[in-house]
Amino acid sequence: MTAAVLGMPAAETPDPKPSCVDDPVCGQIWRWTRSEWFAEGSNYLVVKPLTILLILLLAFLLRYLLHRTINRLVRSTSESKIPAVLKPLRERIPTAAPDPEAIYPERRRQRAEAIGSVLRSMTTAVVFAIAALQILSELSFNLAPLLASAGIAGVALGFGAQTLVKDLIAGLFMLLEDQYGVGDVVDLGEATGVVESVGLRITTVRDARGVVWYIRNGEIIRVGNKSQGWAMVIVDMPIGFARTEEATAVLKTAAASVAVDPELAPELVEPPEVVGVEQITVDGAVIRTVAKTTAEGQLPVSRELRRRLAEALENSGITAGIAATRMFPRPAAPPEDPGTGQGGPT
Repeated sequence: MTAAVLGMPAAETPDPKPSCVDDPVCGQIWRWTRSEWFAEGSNYLVVKPLTILLILLLAFLLRYLLHRTINRLVRSTSESKIPAVLKPLRERIPTAAPDPEAIYPERRRQRAEAIGSVLRSMTTAVVFAIAALQILSELSFNLAPLLASAGIAGVALGFGAQTLVKDLIAGLFMLLEDQYGVGDVVDLGEATGVVESVGLRITTVRDARGVVWYIRNGEIIRVGNKSQGWAMVIVDMPIGFARTEEATAVLKTAAASVAVDPELAPELVEPPEVVGVEQITVDGAVIRTVAKTTAEGQLPVSRELRRRLAEALENSGITAGIAATRMFPRPAAPPEDPGTGQGGPT
């Protein structure tokens, strides 16, 4: 006889337990909900979504912290006075230059921002690539074929875009090695002029005629930078057949006047020096004068030095002797007589 016939209350039928009740998460959810299907699917309905959400949150947090660190580094590099990251540039700046700590602020800013942009892109790619692999692993994807396919695709993309990769790598090393920057006068082969902008792929140069050149960094084989550190001014003055001692004394006096000029002295790293006779030509001797200047002061110092040397020679009368020599050149020696070995009649 059943309990209902005897008038006794029926016993409650216990809920079926899920097969994963020994699992901590599954057992706890079953105890909370008493739902077998929800407890058995808790790994896909609760655990994996929460794990994926946690991975994404950690990835965004890590990216934010890394970007903040890079931005702070870029800002301090742009605003500080020649930071340690620009040590190669600091070593090339002459100590006698006017206010060397304030040279090339725009150059430092662009260089720092370009390097910062590369670092931010690299950190974003690395962080989210690792997060994507972790998410795929949580979704029970087999990562071995995926990684192999990604490697093959990367090799194929590298071959297809090797010119772009070459430009980017060359631009990155150019920035890291501080080869040139905004405001520098550079010789890049066919293009020579002032650098207007520097990027990872393209360098923009404006030449003396105002033409803007866009040069891919991967195509730059050699760089002649005329603006880093100090520059040398070389002036060769012809003196004809005048006495070299007299001409040298005149040129030394003129060169000394340039060294004490209050407008030009700050641009001089070393005072002008008359080094002596550089060469002998058919028009007479040529005396060389050299001066070491700052990169920015090369042109004004060279122009003023040439002007004063020429005026000194003219005021001393040596220039008149040079003109007379050119107007009435000395007669050439007569050819030798084959029989006597002596020159012919004059």
